[in-house]
Amino acid sequence: MNIFQYPSQPEWAALQQRAAQQQAQDVEQRVQQIFEDVRQRGDAALLDYARQFDGADLAGGLRVGPEELAAAAAQVPAELQTAIRQAHANILRFHKAQIPQEERVETMPGVTCWRRAVPVQRVGLYIPGGTAPLFSTLLMLGVPARLAGCPEIVLCTPPQKDGSVNPIILFTAQLLGISTIVKAGGAQAVAALSGGTDSVPAVDKIFGPGNRYVTAAKQLATRYGVAIDMPAGPSEVLVIADESATPAFVAADLLSQAEHGPDSQVILLSDSLSMLDQTKAEVERQLRELPRAEVAAQALTESRAILLRTPEEMLYFSNQYAPEHLILAVRNPEQLAEGVTNAGSVFLGHLTPEAVGDYASGTNHTLPTNGYARNYSGVSLDSFLKKITFQRLTPEGLLNVGPVVETMAEAEGLRAHARAVTLRLEALAGGEE
Repeated sequence: MNIFQYPSQPEWAALQQRAAQQQAQDVEQRVQQIFEDVRQRGDAALLDYARQFDGADLAGGLRVGPEELAAAAAQVPAELQTAIRQAHANILRFHKAQIPQEERVETMPGVTCWRRAVPVQRVGLYIPGGTAPLFSTLLMLGVPARLAGCPEIVLCTPPQKDGSVNPIILFTAQLLGISTIVKAGGAQAVAALSGGTDSVPAVDKIFGPGNRYVTAAKQLATRYGVAIDMPAGPSEVLVIADESATPAFVAADLLSQAEHGPDSQVILLSDSLSMLDQTKAEVERQLRELPRAEVAAQALTESRAILLRTPEEMLYFSNQYAPEHLILAVRNPEQLAEGVTNAGSVFLGHLTPEAVGDYASGTNHTLPTNGYARNYSGVSLDSFLKKITFQRLTPEGLLNVGPVVETMAEAEGLRAHARAVTLRLEALAGGEE
């Protein structure tokens, strides 16, 4: 980790820069080619990409069959099954509290307005496979999708080399009641979800994380009328730690993000140089014990430990940076948390590691990265709902609000708008309803 002592505010912008996305233009061009290929050749393109990118020959087709799905549970250790069920219960409990209540409001006598939450009808969930199959992300997306009542849920996830899907992902899908599972990964899966193929139903909104190709593909999907959960990139964490923090805890939190991928970013802020030095030593010690040490080490080359003067200054830096995850490892975390304006999810105190939010506390771990926490929220039940407004007028309501509309419409020169009201008012005056 690189330590920076008391940088001036003009220097902060450079310290807040995310790692540059390499070959961004090449990525976009390649993703565009994949989209066009999938739209032209459908399943045949997906099968070719499975051989090319996943090393899998999907002779049995792209869909996970009932037998493969049913056999998954036997391959998942009982202890892990229990853990997944408990995480599912916690996530369900937290998201259930977000169910909106329909409320009717009489804005004027006889003018009633209300808003109804309606589920997105067709949603696609993309779950990465590879070296770290994210079954936890399937919980984070599948639980609110089910709670929202989305009628059609399509899961895409890359196949393993033998053509199967990771059994933990299949077990989790069964727990969620998701049976439409497609063996497709990368930009090609997003392309299939956005336009549909023989094996992949087209969807209205796509959710889920992925590498830079998946991220570019999701953004491209919006040009085809498909919504996405949010722009997302490499995982990141910012830790604010004072002298009361435990260096070993802080180091573990930093490494928990660094091990996600070589382009993950970790930042540590402290008003104690001793804390920075001790944490740096702990990071180096713990790194040697990690199975994904090589990946984490690459991420740490872009990490920063920054010495600032006060908790207020550290919070100001953090709000400018807008981290995906913010850990407040300080003596009075609740007090500092009151000033948080830009963050995806916040973890308060010395006993609240970011890892609990990743798996089982109940909050959602699908969060905005790359500074998008300034204007995006993380995934929630609302992400799977649309809000439709309704209104109804009684004769009294039209008499009350009608003249208001006539006056405003005439002022804007929209005569037909005014006439739509005037004709009805005249009908009421003539005894018609």
